[in-house]
Amino acid sequence: MKLDHTGIAVRRIDEAILFYTEILGGTLIERYTSEKPGVETHIAVIHLDGQVIELLEPTSKTSPIERFIRQKGKGVHHLAYKVEDLDDAIADFEARGITFLSETYRTNPFGRRLIYMNPAHTHGQIIELCDYKG
Repeated sequence: MKLDHTGIAVRRIDEAILFYTEILGGTLIERYTSEKPGVETHIAVIHLDGQVIELLEPTSKTSPIERFIRQKGKGVHHLAYKVEDLDDAIADFEARGITFLSETYRTNPFGRRLIYMNPAHTHGQIIELCDYKG
């Protein structure tokens, strides 16, 4: 398992993109909006010196990113770890007593399957597991 990307909650994605590209020298790779219930987020993927940053701006008052910003403020929302096979990883962690937020299981428009671990098991940090089967 290795770090895949860092998700960062922002209020104004256009300003954040400029910071990560113009100031830090990253490259905007993808930009899209997910209006699926439970997601409702503008997403920009930045590659920066071998690392991947996922900028996340809420698109509604019910977005989990909106809720996160209200509760904790802007900043690191989640750490995503790439696994060989998501279903196998879920089964392995569940066998060790780790639970997941099952409503977060989905495939993004680019074929990345993902799910979030229950933060009760991760010392409060949101941890995403993902694979690229698509």
